[in-house]
Amino acid sequence: MTTFIFGHKNPDTDSVCASIALAYLKNEQGEKCVPKVLGNINNETKFALDYFKVEAPSYLNDVRVRIKKIKYDRKAYINEFASIDRAFDLMQKHNITAIPLVDENKKLTGYVTLKEIAKYLINGDKEKINTTMANIVDTLDAHIIMKFNDIITGNIMVVGMQSKAFSETVELHEDDILIVGDRYRILEYAINSKVKLIILPLNSGINKDLLEKAKENKINIIETSLGSHLISNRILLANYIKSINTNYSPITVNNEDCYTDFKTMMHKINHTNYPVINNKNECLGLIRLTGPNTYEKQKVILVDHNNFVQSVDGIEEADIVEIIDHHNLGAIGTNIPINFRCRPVGCTSTMIYDMFLEAKVPIPKPIAGLLLSAILSDTLLLTSSTTTEDDKYAAVKLASIAKVDMDKYGFAMLKAGSSMEGLSIKEIIYTDFKAYNIDKGSLGIGQINLTDISDITEKQDALVEELNYMTDKYPIIVFFCTDIIRKGSYVYYNASSENIIKEAFGLNDIYEGKFIPKIVSRKKDFLPSILSIIGE
Repeated sequence: MTTFIFGHKNPDTDSVCASIALAYLKNEQGEKCVPKVLGNINNETKFALDYFKVEAPSYLNDVRVRIKKIKYDRKAYINEFASIDRAFDLMQKHNITAIPLVDENKKLTGYVTLKEIAKYLINGDKEKINTTMANIVDTLDAHIIMKFNDIITGNIMVVGMQSKAFSETVELHEDDILIVGDRYRILEYAINSKVKLIILPLNSGINKDLLEKAKENKINIIETSLGSHLISNRILLANYIKSINTNYSPITVNNEDCYTDFKTMMHKINHTNYPVINNKNECLGLIRLTGPNTYEKQKVILVDHNNFVQSVDGIEEADIVEIIDHHNLGAIGTNIPINFRCRPVGCTSTMIYDMFLEAKVPIPKPIAGLLLSAILSDTLLLTSSTTTEDDKYAAVKLASIAKVDMDKYGFAMLKAGSSMEGLSIKEIIYTDFKAYNIDKGSLGIGQINLTDISDITEKQDALVEELNYMTDKYPIIVFFCTDIIRKGSYVYYNASSENIIKEAFGLNDIYEGKFIPKIVSRKKDFLPSILSIIGE
């Protein structure tokens, strides 16, 4: 199975570039990995991807288990014109108590239960047949002596009377189906009457001159090793399965539906069997309440986060096989031990650089450029308080491989990321936004790097209004505009967070857009200070 590698929601440059680089490394080591993103890629990251000509990862909506991943009874469906006998055999093969019916294009047309089959065999018209010659031959294990019709419709008749009495008292018609042995006079009478079908029990055969006459009158003739009594009991099973009381609008499950949603519906409705369809209404099989319904979880590797609220939807249904992060420990847990790397460095990509060295896998120029971009982004050109000697060493080495001037390239990238042209207020807030679960609900912290604060001051009123609008979802929400040049951040917040911000950063006064020097890192400056006050 392919393993997905992704960072947090509202991806930043580190989460995207770390995913791409780690997927490359894993694939070089013989694993099958694909990088993904959980949201829109920001301008800064686009700059890095475009500069080093690397394709952006595709979007991953969720990792919930879908019905298509479940082990259900695939191909447990039958054409509506198949015989009851064939349908029953298929039900026994799959050990199911109902079966979906489909047309020639596999479109779902109905649904028949074992209970309805039993009712039909007990209460149905045992003298009528409407089916194909092929169904009759298959059901009676017969072979064809003479065939003129594909469709056989008529009344079933077992001949048990003497020849003279039969011919004098029974009037035959062209839609009659006779079950009769080697009885010359009756066979002659039947052929002259141009009956629809003659069934010969016990492989009794037919006289040559009668056969010639039957050919002239276009009489269908088959023979079987079964006796007359068994034929009369089984032939009803040759009828179309659709002739049974069919549910034409069964409750179905789409193969793209979430398994958890299906289980919820299943317990409410309390049916046993559900046809599985796709978006074209094609039937794929049957899923059962009592079936094995086992599945293989999607394997994932998390980078740059280890918190449920920041990860992909449905993460609790995935198989987390590895985590590489540089943040505080979150709430994600696993059922079995996994590879977990967490170091107090300025960037996840610094750790991934080390993994390349450990594995002795050469780093291509584009991958080196992306890892460098991530480090320069997360450390604000190696000036952030989170920057370590490991980050600086990795950045120098990667810049050499990528063949770029670290300072010039880094500033150009950050400047591209600070552009807010065409962005709505909400998009600005969510450019680099992380949520955290706290006792009082949720804490939201957004951040954007700028070279010119005027881009924000012009939108300040709308920004604060949006933050207050988001209070229902995030009782405490703060937005930091980090000035790359001044090495500090302007703070904006909702009304309920005012005192928390004032105390968290030891401010004598507080107002929207206040500049706080020397704080630039969410991980090391913003989050710990705010959490310390919330904890108190």
